[in-house]
Amino acid sequence: MKLLYIDTVNSGISGDMLVSSLLGLTSNPDEILKELEELKDVLPGVSKLQLQLTKIKRSGLLLNQLNIDLKESKDHRTPEVLVSALNEFLEKKSFSKGAEQYSIRVLNSLIRAEIAVHGNLKEKIHLHELSSVDTLIDILGVAKALDSLGGFEEDFKIFCSKLPLGGGTIKAAHGILPVPAPATSKILEGSNLIVYNGPIENEIVTPTGAALLINLYPEVLPYEISLKKVVYSTGQKVFKDFLNILRLFYGEVEELSQIKDKHAFNEYIEPVTVIETDVDDITGEVLGDFITNIQQENILDIQVIPSTTKKNRPSYLIKVLTRPENKFEIIEKMIDQLGTLGVRFNTINRVCVDRKFETRSIEIEGKSYDLRYKISFYDSESGRKIVNIKPEYEDLKKICDSTGLPLIKVNFYAQTQIKQLYLDNK
Repeated sequence: MKLLYIDTVNSGISGDMLVSSLLGLTSNPDEILKELEELKDVLPGVSKLQLQLTKIKRSGLLLNQLNIDLKESKDHRTPEVLVSALNEFLEKKSFSKGAEQYSIRVLNSLIRAEIAVHGNLKEKIHLHELSSVDTLIDILGVAKALDSLGGFEEDFKIFCSKLPLGGGTIKAAHGILPVPAPATSKILEGSNLIVYNGPIENEIVTPTGAALLINLYPEVLPYEISLKKVVYSTGQKVFKDFLNILRLFYGEVEELSQIKDKHAFNEYIEPVTVIETDVDDITGEVLGDFITNIQQENILDIQVIPSTTKKNRPSYLIKVLTRPENKFEIIEKMIDQLGTLGVRFNTINRVCVDRKFETRSIEIEGKSYDLRYKISFYDSESGRKIVNIKPEYEDLKKICDSTGLPLIKVNFYAQTQIKQLYLDNK
């Protein structure tokens, strides 16, 4: 399976940066750019369009940069004009179905964001910053470059780092706007991308860059990659304390199903909530009563750990494990029954293997006794693995009462015979 990792931590994202990076992965960047130059034939008001992928040096690295030599007479266009030009170009040129759908989704994302932000009717809104031919170059350039890499096929996965948004304000056609721009924020809204402000006071995520990224539906899960190529690119902006370098990592990864099989515990992950409090002013009777009562509730486990407070007074750390949906019910009981002033809680993941109960007959001094065993296990690629086989304490105690033997001896008989049964049946 092919894999593309988009590292935006030192760049943010813009359309021309993504195009120039992806072109660096293709075998025919000049052909793709030559084809894109024909956009001037389908977009009114464009008299000249020349594209070139150049190399510039910044921070000691050679970077791809897309240069656009453009002459156009229009400073804004309606959505209908852009949609018509996009569709006409897609019809004339050779794009896969996936690339066509992607291009249409990206442009629709940009148009919907502008409409949502400005509240104009679709047929009347004029796109200012997004109306230039640059927008279609970015959309169709990314689509074409990805298409040549097989980026819209099922065996191609795209991942993305966390996305920095920048900060401060920008001057736009509608006046001074906060960063990220309202249209950018609208596009990112509801996506699965992890975003954060900074690290500089400037716009580093453009609406086009955001629309191109979210419509690739990138994942944020880490996988081991067999790295084939790394490409660096930059945009037109130069910042004093920010690299503005976009990185693409291109390579191959095993099928996701094979990766999953290697980690058998993926199937055994579940969320649990750990609740804890410290008490240093209750009697043993109150604590004992609380333990008895809480064991009747929806808890998975309870621990009472002796400790010492900052005033060197003896205290207890009480930890309760429960399902997340029961946490506030348990917290209320801890506060009411212990009189504690503060309770900490944290919901985390745990790996919890399967378990089942079986009843076996064991023989002690010529007599047979039924005994329940708890068998814990998990299933992996190589088959079922037994973690432990443990006799139930209550059943052991009954046998002790019947035979007069101590628990340690009855448990020895039980463990010996059940292990033998397991080995015979293995």
